Amino acid sequence: MVAFHSGPEAVDGFLAVPHDPARHRAIIAIHEWWGLSKWVKEQATKLAANGYVVFAVDLYRGKVTANPSEARKLKRDLRDDRAIRDLKSAFDYLVGRPDVDPKHVGALGWSMGGSLALKLAIHEPRLAACVVNYGSLPTESVDIQKINARVLGIFGSLDRGIPPDKVRAFERSMNAAKKSLDVKIYDGAGHAFENPANKSSYRPEAAADAWLRTLAFLDQAKESKFLVP
Repeated sequence: MVAFHSGPEAVDGFLAVPHDPARHRAIIAIHEWWGLSKWVKEQATKLAANGYVVFAVDLYRGKVTANPSEARKLKRDLRDDRAIRDLKSAFDYLVGRPDVDPKHVGALGWSMGGSLALKLAIHEPRLAACVVNYGSLPTESVDIQKINARVLGIFGSLDRGIPPDKVRAFERSMNAAKKSLDVKIYDGAGHAFENPANKSSYRPEAAADAWLRTLAFLDQAKESKFLVP
């Protein structure tokens, strides 16, 4: 774990880095409502193996749970302003690292973390890419206008919290604002289908495809060298 400053607080994050010492693109990984779990750290390590410096921020200050009631309380107690402050500070930490290309820092999150990845895109104009795995979506045009990052949205057709009609409405709003968005809605998948710990909702084939789609999206971002103001 690596400590960084978020306002007056010291916050921890799990850092995964490629083996070679060159400059790399970087990703802020944002956990689900369970906290910074072993699974999230595994995803960070897998992304690092694909050439990214990955920083998974511990928004819960060390608390991790597998109990839905406790997770709900932890999520409820996490204020948006503090979460965004932590994530913006993590962005600044990555930009300041000598092994990071500051023009290619993205965010990736799952569920609660997916929602926060988009909120970071709204509040951090330098963010280059954003991967939203079944996270809630902004609806206000003033927020959508602030998004400079290219966005990949991954969702399940059976997700009752974020149904396809909400995803398509977000897609229309992004298109109207001339923002970059790719969307994939997986048939037969519900919420949180990528994490095998969610035994009833886990869909291994969709999860595997979502992973490959994410890597391809991030790789295309590199090739197109999209830069932000």
